[in-house]
Amino acid sequence: MGLVEGKIAIVTGGGANIGEACARMLAAHGAQVVIADVNADGASQVANDICSGGGKAVAQSVDIADEDSIATLIQTVTSQFGRIDILHNNAANTAAAQMMRDGAITAMESAVWDAAFDVNVRGTMLMTKHAVPAMIAAGGGSIINTGSGVSLLGDVLNPAYSASKAAVNALTRNTAAQFGRLGIRCNAVLPGLVLSPVARAQMSEAQLGMIQRHVLLPRESVADDIAGAVLWLASDLAGFVTGQIISVDGGICHHQPHYADMIDMMGAA
Repeated sequence: MGLVEGKIAIVTGGGANIGEACARMLAAHGAQVVIADVNADGASQVANDICSGGGKAVAQSVDIADEDSIATLIQTVTSQFGRIDILHNNAANTAAAQMMRDGAITAMESAVWDAAFDVNVRGTMLMTKHAVPAMIAAGGGSIINTGSGVSLLGDVLNPAYSASKAAVNALTRNTAAQFGRLGIRCNAVLPGLVLSPVARAQMSEAQLGMIQRHVLLPRESVADDIAGAVLWLASDLAGFVTGQIISVDGGICHHQPHYADMIDMMGAA
């Protein structure tokens, strides 16, 4: 028996990267996973791979910037499976064109700001809005939002993205407060930099070394690190955990920036 055996789970942005890893992890532990993504081909590929390996998954196209698309997704899932037990709000606007334009606040285009919030915050809210009634009808459920370590700290890059993820933290706590007595748990996981093969290929050895120097653990983060936390929060092992903002970043956001350099200097000595 898996940790989420027989549960019905929706993973948004499940067609690649962290979402894909989470979908695969939930399926490996017994969930029937609905892989919801604006990239229908990516979602179908992941669902087919899971089914080929003996798991249970279906793909569903969704645009979480569009409330009608979300309503259709929830209606389709409840009609097909009868309930929703797990919602992993993972989808976010991290398109290269968006992130490259998300720079200095003094030069911020309002369209860039709006694009971050429309998907990262509004989309997460709308998924919650439409899924919660089905969860309540099923006796409760677990919502896990994907935040970001950048929501906790200031940085010189991507203020729209950072602010939107900070809003996700607040939405997580409010969701937990509003629906806890109705059996709904809501938590957020905050990844650091997860080095997908694509991200790794785009970085120099010097850049990789700089990142690793500030991670407190002796390896890089991989998508399964986030998936493991999502699985735990989705399962009954975390049955008394709600309203929590949990960093899964190897400690990169939880030490003084000079700490890593001091360790390196001590080691060199």
